[in-house]
Amino acid sequence: MIIGAHALVYVKDAEKTRAFFRDTLGFPHVDAGDGWLIFRLPPAEIGVHPDEEGGFSEVHFMCDDIEATLAELRAKGVKITRPVNDYGYGLVTAFQLPGGAEMGLYQPKHPLAIALPAKSRKAARKAPKRRAAPARGRAKPKRR
Repeated sequence: MIIGAHALVYVKDAEKTRAFFRDTLGFPHVDAGDGWLIFRLPPAEIGVHPDEEGGFSEVHFMCDDIEATLAELRAKGVKITRPVNDYGYGLVTAFQLPGGAEMGLYQPKHPLAIALPAKSRKAARKAPKRRAAPARGRAKPKRR
């Protein structure tokens, strides 16, 4: 059973990029050993898009107000690498990580899957039917 997703970011300067996620974005983290930080991300979604070339993967952070988020990132010295484009499903841009990689950012216009209630493994199993409780004032039937 899948319990989550683990995104990977490959960069030239991992230390600076980890500090960026920790200090600039403020993501909580655990130390997996030797300073290898693994960050807790905001809730995630996955979308599947067609691609004639055979496919690739991308990670984009979502925000609720792209202009306010960009202003906040710029105020922290983050370089915005793409202008905001409206692709119909959302307003999309990107920013540069300290290690040189580009990270996507978008304000979705579509319904959010993260707004759906979580379905626990236990809830996914069909619960056995329960017998109705006896009405008040009536004696329970005797077992034979």
